[in-house]
Amino acid sequence: MKIGIISDTHGSEDCWAMAFDKYFSKMDLIFHAGDVLYHGPRNRMTDGYRPSKLVEALEQCQVPIIAARGNCDSEVDASVLSIPLASPYAFAFVNGKRILITHGHFTETQEEKSEMAARFKVDIFISGHTHVSMLKRIGGTIFLNPGSPSLSKREDGRSTVALMDENGISVCDLYTGEILDSLSME
Repeated sequence: MKIGIISDTHGSEDCWAMAFDKYFSKMDLIFHAGDVLYHGPRNRMTDGYRPSKLVEALEQCQVPIIAARGNCDSEVDASVLSIPLASPYAFAFVNGKRILITHGHFTETQEEKSEMAARFKVDIFISGHTHVSMLKRIGGTIFLNPGSPSLSKREDGRSTVALMDENGISVCDLYTGEILDSLSME
């Protein structure tokens, strides 16, 4: 199964469209780790900030989306989307792997993430929130932050998304397609 992973779109329909057209249109499933529509009071307005257009794109998306609610996602945001956006945590079981998706604002430290991963016996822990991509294995768990396609806070400023299949996970530059980091599932 092929899965596209994104977080922190913050209402940027342009970034969603690019991620979907370049990477996600052929996926079996998409995980969104929150902060879907609103840019939040601490962030600048994103390029392509058209939350109503992003709603239309998400509603028309033929690939199923599983999303966790982020700290910038409100009840109003959830009310205009048919994808569930009420819970800060989503769980999935894919290819024999237990996957937890959360925005990350309730589990900001690696210690908190590791404790939650151990409690729920997850193989893959996906979070966003920091806008900085990260991919690492600690013990038996893979920790992934796909970064942000719209408001990257990486030192190099690169906008990122992640791709997962039965072989592994890759973090890709949204614009160039360059693989910036990867891990095998083994």
